[in-house]
Amino acid sequence: MTRHDGDTERTFAALPPARGKGFAQTWWGQAWLKALEDTALDSAQLKRGRGLARAGAVGAVSVRPGRLTAVVQDRDRTAHRADVLLEELSPGQWDRFLDMAVKRAGHVAALLDREMPPHLVEDAAAEGVELLPGLGDLEPECGCGAWDHCGHTAALCYQVARLLDQDPFVLLLMRGRDEATLLNDLQSGRGASATVRSGQEGVDAAEAYAAGDILPPLPPLPELPDEPGTPPSLDTETPPAPGIDPAALEFLAARTAVQAHLLLAESLRDTAGRHPCDADPTVSEDAVRLAAGDPGQEVADRLADGSGRGREGLAAAVRAWRHGGTAALSVLDEEWKAEGETLARARAALESAWDADDRPELRARGNRWTVVGAPVQLRLGRDGRWWAYHKERGRWLPSGGAAQDPATALTSAELAAGDGAAASSGQ
Repeated sequence: MTRHDGDTERTFAALPPARGKGFAQTWWGQAWLKALEDTALDSAQLKRGRGLARAGAVGAVSVRPGRLTAVVQDRDRTAHRADVLLEELSPGQWDRFLDMAVKRAGHVAALLDREMPPHLVEDAAAEGVELLPGLGDLEPECGCGAWDHCGHTAALCYQVARLLDQDPFVLLLMRGRDEATLLNDLQSGRGASATVRSGQEGVDAAEAYAAGDILPPLPPLPELPDEPGTPPSLDTETPPAPGIDPAALEFLAARTAVQAHLLLAESLRDTAGRHPCDADPTVSEDAVRLAAGDPGQEVADRLADGSGRGREGLAAAVRAWRHGGTAALSVLDEEWKAEGETLARARAALESAWDADDRPELRARGNRWTVVGAPVQLRLGRDGRWWAYHKERGRWLPSGGAAQDPATALTSAELAAGDGAAASSGQ
């Protein structure tokens, strides 16, 4: 790796071929690929890009604020310059990110360890700072003349996913801050809140009186609290009424406060689009949502019984909920038969996800495809997305969030199955 222009550009040497391997092992690398795969209109170009990246056709990668650049060679050795653009964060967004990060020492420590934990990204998003790219954020430019993602820009994105696995500062540089500057700001506690403003001068009393009929501007909205509020204690030294469990009520109030804080953070988020609220969950779904809040054992047992799932079934449902809410829960619970156009699309996606030499042998049943001889499985959701599952102790468990590409989803399942096997052997 070399650096240029005062550390505002980093150049990574070409990586060796990656035959038979997934391009993203970390959750943030997989989120990067999801942004690419959700944006690209032609899945054939994604397959072509994966093939080029696996073959080592991507040259040295230049990373600088707002842009990735590399030369990508076709199979006939024709070279094309490929660029991928990602919008930089504004100075105000960087100030909010720094203020958030310096208040939580764990965030700084994680970045120093080359980690990007989910709670760092979630806390940043709550402040209106989207670190990871989303749908349509990765804009392609290529010398081949394609207007959408072509095989060359896709290959560049797949290669960058490998770089992101090693160093999340690659993403932060694309968002506008190099590593040295960012770490200096974090370690010095620099942010918008550290700015000291001088007092404003007063106004003439006669002028103020003359303007008395002009209403002043409304005060700014209060800032979002850092943490959800704490409900009042129910310990009143008065015996509860028959059938009332104070511990369960306190837990329910605490989870309600957490949900309210999350909804308020989403409503205040400074984004261009507004997503409609999900439909109200069913009683069974709400039991899983509450169980995802880590209640005490007594409350967890009540939720397991009330949902009809039992302890192990509720634990699996909680995993699914944390990966994708009601959509993930329906994939866990529902087995349905893919037919007609839905089945044709699924088969085409599976056919194009791997090269012929790398394609796993799959056994299909309903909307589920199981890898022959391996404890991993792909499940097709009714919305056309793929969900990863792996088997632990005879039970199929969700391995990760949804993906448009079945190969990406299967990588999540293989990683989870490996972690589960390692944990079992260590017991």
